[in-house]
Amino acid sequence: MPTSLCGIPVNPALVKAVLPGGDSLASATVKPNGGTVRCNLSVDGKDALSIAQAWWSQGQTTATVSQGYSHTDDGTLSEDERFVHTGRAGVGRTVSSCEVSEHPEQDLYIVVETRDTGVDDPEAIEKLLVAYTKAVEGSPACR
Repeated sequence: MPTSLCGIPVNPALVKAVLPGGDSLASATVKPNGGTVRCNLSVDGKDALSIAQAWWSQGQTTATVSQGYSHTDDGTLSEDERFVHTGRAGVGRTVSSCEVSEHPEQDLYIVVETRDTGVDDPEAIEKLLVAYTKAVEGSPACR
């Protein structure tokens, strides 16, 4: 199990909880555009998990941003409205102090998405989403 994803430290147990069983694990970092960094994990050669850091215009809500991602419909919204998650995916907004000069007037969101692996565990998704979001907040991605 990886101890970091896209250079962000992560508890391996939280990652393992949202992955299917298998013999081999591979990870790849993808930057599909100027505002997104995505870590893709595959188990036995099949896509299993994607975790992304994506910049969105300020003023959006987590509920609005989550509509842009699969499997977040009818998700549970946290009391502070920073996180929304289902058993297969989740979106979290970093704290407002997370600012970098390359992305003025934008907020950084974290997106956790399982692929077609049979994993459906809202508690595990929430734990990974919240922990990874907090780790990003303390990383160079937010400075």
